[in-house]
Amino acid sequence: MEAMDAVGAAAPHADLSIWGLFWAADIVVKSVMLGLLAASIWCWSIIVDKSISYRRMKAEMNRFERTFWSGQSLEELYQQQAEKPSGGLGAVFVAAMKEWKRSHEQNAASFVGMQQRLDKVLDVAIARESEYLEKNLGFLATVGSAGPFIGLFGTVWGIMNAFTNIAASSDTNLAVVAGPIAEALFATAIGLVAAIPAVIAYNKLSSDAGKMIGRLEGFADEFSTILSRQLEARSR
Repeated sequence: MEAMDAVGAAAPHADLSIWGLFWAADIVVKSVMLGLLAASIWCWSIIVDKSISYRRMKAEMNRFERTFWSGQSLEELYQQQAEKPSGGLGAVFVAAMKEWKRSHEQNAASFVGMQQRLDKVLDVAIARESEYLEKNLGFLATVGSAGPFIGLFGTVWGIMNAFTNIAASSDTNLAVVAGPIAEALFATAIGLVAAIPAVIAYNKLSSDAGKMIGRLEGFADEFSTILSRQLEARSR
C-alpha cells in the first residue's frame, strides 16, 4: 500500500486548467483550437453586426411604409429618398422611380416595354438588397456544420498522440493518461462552442432575412401595380 502511495505521489500532476490544456497540447491540436477560436470570434462579430443592421433595416422599412401609404405624392417621396442613401424598401422605390423618370424623359412609346424595364429594375434592386441581407450568413452555416468535425479531428489526433506516448513510456497511471486525453477532448469542446451559436444564429438570421426579402418582393409587386395603372392612364 505504501508503495502504491509512493508511485501516486511520484506521478506528475497534469494541469487541467484551460490554459494548461492548451499549452500542453500538440501543435496540430493547438492549430485546431486557435482556428476554431478565431472562427467563433468572427461568427460572433457577424451575429452582432447582422442583429444591429437587421433591426435598423426593419425600422427603416416600417418608417418608409408609413410614409409611402400616407398619401404623399410619389415625386415628393422620391426627392426625399434620393437625397440620402437608403436601403431596403427605399432603395427599391428609388431604383424604380429612376427608371420611371428616365423613360418619361425619353418619351418611351411602348407601354409593354416600359413595364418590362420597370419589373427588371425592381428585380435587380431586390437581388441587390437580398445579397446585402444574406452576406456572411454562409460563414455561419459553414462553422455550424464543420466546427464539430474540425474539433473532432483535433481530438482524434490528440488521443492518437496520447496513446503513442503512453505506449512509449509504459506508464498507465491515471495522472499520466488524464492530461493528454483531456487536451484532446478540449478541441471538441471548442468546436461545439463555435458551432452551436453559429447554427442557432444562422437559423434566426436567415429567417429574418427571408421575411425582409418577402417584404421587399411584396412592396415591389404593389408598387409595380401602382406604376402600371399610371402608365395605362397616361397611354389613353
